[in-house]
Amino acid sequence: MTEFTAALLRALAWAVARLPWPLLRMMADGIARLWIALDAREARVTRRNLELIRSDLDAAGREVLMAEILRTTLRQTFETVRLWTRPASRNLGDIVEVHGEALFDAALRSGEGLIVAAPHMGNWELLNQWLASKTPLAILYRPPESAVGEAFLRRVRANAGGQVEQVRAEAAGVRILLKRLQKGGVVGILPDQQPKAGEGEFASFFGRPALTMTLLGRLANRSRARVLLCWCQRLPGTGAPTFALHVEAAPEAVAAADPQAAVAALNAGVEAVARADFVQYQWTYKRYSMQPPDCSDSVNPYIDLYRRKS
Repeated sequence: MTEFTAALLRALAWAVARLPWPLLRMMADGIARLWIALDAREARVTRRNLELIRSDLDAAGREVLMAEILRTTLRQTFETVRLWTRPASRNLGDIVEVHGEALFDAALRSGEGLIVAAPHMGNWELLNQWLASKTPLAILYRPPESAVGEAFLRRVRANAGGQVEQVRAEAAGVRILLKRLQKGGVVGILPDQQPKAGEGEFASFFGRPALTMTLLGRLANRSRARVLLCWCQRLPGTGAPTFALHVEAAPEAVAAADPQAAVAALNAGVEAVARADFVQYQWTYKRYSMQPPDCSDSVNPYIDLYRRKS
């Protein structure tokens, strides 16, 4: 039943993706307005994140920025549905600019192993397809709580082309990644996903402490692999979406033996990426829900949002 339901969801995604892009954009913008009108979870979380890190704006300014972020988030959702249900070769045609490809190619040729740190910025699903077109790789992911959701993601991500191994974020998966890196392979990690308590260190992110994974730094330190920040940025325009793909060297200290220094460098790198196009970063995510010193609910800045609505 799980696989059957996942197949039905993929068929639905295929049908939605065949709608004209102007209509999909209108649908995205309409849902964003509905989220705001209903004070939906995504609107509440985004508003709270802006309250936490954008003290330079007054309340009205934050509301305007929140609306733009939600429109961007929904447009990205419909973009992703299209990417999941079209051949990867066609999707890659939507990338009209590539910045830093020589840096990526040099890292591949070095044979030293490569960690691609891909923040939740722009369209990371299209980035995955570009990476798969360049090299075999393993991607670390946290499986959805729903078995149907995981089966659906397996189906649609199989469309990436190339050789992509999806590795679950668990102890066995970490060993797989380390072995691949030690053999000169490539792995992809989302570096700004909040880890569980005890699996990270706190470091500043937009001026506020955020629990940050130590895994990337440990892998980089043990394997001596190179670390690159990569993201796929949507370009402005009223037509069908086009993208610029960016590759940059991560700060050297992400591979520091001191985990505190490593996570501080990692967050600095991700923050610089997010500042490049603030509204394309994933601000609907509760990035600061765990806070020092004890990660308890008493210091969770979203706790009142939980109490109001699920």
